[in-house]
Amino acid sequence: MSRRSLISEALAASLNDPAPAPVAVSDTNPATPRPNFTNKRLEAFGEAARIVKRPTIRLKPSECSIWSGNARDYSLLDEHRLRSLIDSILAEGGNRIPAVVRRTPQGELPYELVTGTRRHWAIAWLNANHYPDIELIAIIEDLDDEAAFRLADIENREREDISDLERGANYKAAVDRFYGGVQLRMAERLKISKSQLSRYIALTEIPPLLVSAFHSPMDLQAKYAEKLLPLLRDPIARGKLEAAADQIASEQSFRRSGDEQPIAGSEVLARLLKAVTVKGRVQKATIAGASGATVGQVDKDQQKLLTLTLMPSDLSTDDILEALRPVIEQAKIMRSRRR
Repeated sequence: MSRRSLISEALAASLNDPAPAPVAVSDTNPATPRPNFTNKRLEAFGEAARIVKRPTIRLKPSECSIWSGNARDYSLLDEHRLRSLIDSILAEGGNRIPAVVRRTPQGELPYELVTGTRRHWAIAWLNANHYPDIELIAIIEDLDDEAAFRLADIENREREDISDLERGANYKAAVDRFYGGVQLRMAERLKISKSQLSRYIALTEIPPLLVSAFHSPMDLQAKYAEKLLPLLRDPIARGKLEAAADQIASEQSFRRSGDEQPIAGSEVLARLLKAVTVKGRVQKATIAGASGATVGQVDKDQQKLLTLTLMPSDLSTDDILEALRPVIEQAKIMRSRRR
């Protein structure tokens, strides 16, 4: 489904039908060159506004509360992060791309911002810094929370300054709140693969101590969870990871204080994995059957973990099991001694 159709579907959702069946719509002219980011979003929001026949309005940022269901952490926005957007809004006298708000009759403020947190922050900053007349251009929509979540997610996918960790936390909360804890159902509604959704959610299982090893949450990519989570389930490996993360976090802090380049995310991951890599020689021994035929090989590392490798042979299953019996018995003895 095209991004335009996803936005239209989210905007068309009503309070009485929070989860309508998605309708697949394909682009009518796939050969057309892909438009740039700004034009694509302008076209999408423009068509969405025409579909639901909602004109844009102008309002002050102070009239809007920020919907908590958006993935973006509003508290992390600052002038440095939004400098180019601030300059663009100032040059054009407002935001070209409308934000989306909904009315909140029972709220402290008349509107709640669904999408456009960066635009909202930038205009609020301008209002507080010598430009009080600039207003936020927005479209008012009637959206339930699930439709609002999908609409915000569509916009956030276009953003490079939302971390995988922010998206993962947002998805983790939404899957229980809107989709009964069923990731497959959520993936179908968002039009993303279940594996992709699972990777984002899995990232939230990374403990804060390991997250602190990264210079910024932006450096912690969803794919890193696949390598770190299995290690975190092992108490010994977890301790090594946490010790390494603590050391790396201290180095990151030292570099920040000295205006030095931070340790890149890929290097942080490599150092964490290296901390649990077994060092030293690995002892190897051949496993032979009663007839002297080679059955396989056993490797023992410095942690006394055994790895068995079986080789193709003409021996029966019983003969192979009999050859493995001494190895298994020895492993049981080693384990009892460690206790």
